[in-house]
Amino acid sequence: MSKDIKIKKGLDIKLVGEADKTVEQAIISNFCTIRPEDFHSVIPKLIAKEGTRVQAGDVLFHNKDIEAMKFVSPVSGEVVEIERGPRRRIDAIKIKADKPQVFKDFGKFDMTSDAAATKAHLLASGCWAFIKQRPYDVIANPEKSPKSIFISANSTAPLAADLDFVLSGKEQALQAAVSALAKLTEGKVHIGVGSNNSPLASMNDATIHKVSGPHPAGNVGTHINKLDPINKGETVWTVNAQDLVIIGELLLTGKFNAERIVALAGSSVKKPRYFKTIIGSEVSTMVYDNGVDKDGNDRIISGNVLSGKQLKPDGSLGFYHNVITVIPEGDDYEFFGWNKPVFNKISTSRAFTFSWLNPKKKYALNTNTNGEHRAFVVTGSYEEVFPLDIFPMQILKACMYQDLDEMEALGMYEVAPEDFALTEFICVSKQPHQDIIRKGLDLMLKEIG
Repeated sequence: MSKDIKIKKGLDIKLVGEADKTVEQAIISNFCTIRPEDFHSVIPKLIAKEGTRVQAGDVLFHNKDIEAMKFVSPVSGEVVEIERGPRRRIDAIKIKADKPQVFKDFGKFDMTSDAAATKAHLLASGCWAFIKQRPYDVIANPEKSPKSIFISANSTAPLAADLDFVLSGKEQALQAAVSALAKLTEGKVHIGVGSNNSPLASMNDATIHKVSGPHPAGNVGTHINKLDPINKGETVWTVNAQDLVIIGELLLTGKFNAERIVALAGSSVKKPRYFKTIIGSEVSTMVYDNGVDKDGNDRIISGNVLSGKQLKPDGSLGFYHNVITVIPEGDDYEFFGWNKPVFNKISTSRAFTFSWLNPKKKYALNTNTNGEHRAFVVTGSYEEVFPLDIFPMQILKACMYQDLDEMEALGMYEVAPEDFALTEFICVSKQPHQDIIRKGLDLMLKEIG
């Protein structure tokens, strides 16, 4: 029997620039870039060298620690550059894409196969990279079995892509992926939907949950905390809803089709809408050719404004992202901004701020933090927007002074950096909450494993 999830704590940040529900084919990018930094904690062992010709689905590198975990090319073409950082760290693999794409044929998968065959097929085809795990918020360890798998089909982040819209018509691929994932766990596949109209609301081999409430109601971390909390020694896997389409098409057709529908949104975009593109494509083909001023002082973000990654103008779409957000850069100084009434910003406080008077108003915010970094101030505001049954201030401090026992006791096993995006947004101390949690998780992964 399904269990609905109703969240009261949280905060909906309503921003100007939501994408209209129309889809256009993005200009085909000449280059595709895969960055190993998108796969946190993976040490890449390079397979494709500069000058190597690859098909879409050919292996670029594998995980040095788990050789069976392969990462493949989203496009066919020639590897033209391997960007390296300090100590010859692989920063990026740049591929010049062919115009007519050539796909490696993995063969149609027998959907009656057992869990071992399913796991081997996903590992060999590169689709395993879409499966992540809690604890640690890293790519799932194929040698472990999860107690459950979570999928969120209800994205509540600011200006997030409408998953009901982008997944429409993909029911067959979605069902194939869900059925395959169900074989990999002895527990349940939990799917959180925002409405009964969601393409994932009628999936077999899964338990469907109706999710409602303000952000972060759509985060899988919220679903895990409310439905199946993680204890020491337990593992839960998570998959992004749109990644299910790529997994399903691989199983049904034998092709690794890295096509993705991406929302171009934000107050700096003159005509926000959806584009059909490929993982790793250049964002400039969508951003500057569609209404964003090249000479404007804007920030391009791969992902949402709370947890996305800042890009340079020649940057590429992140491996797990389905939204590109463009908002004004907040590098201006507001004279006496702290000492006058504020009507054009969002705040959970009622001191000099009046956003609470008009909860449906949309704002054109910039990246200004409206304050400087300082020591933690105990205000109790974190708990107002943090729906997990965890003490946010205490767990952040435990991460900062690296007390592993306290981190375990406070529930570190089930959190990810994105779960603290809202507390970081409202933080009067301007502390980097997501970075603190990421470093804490990395310490636990290194010391506890």
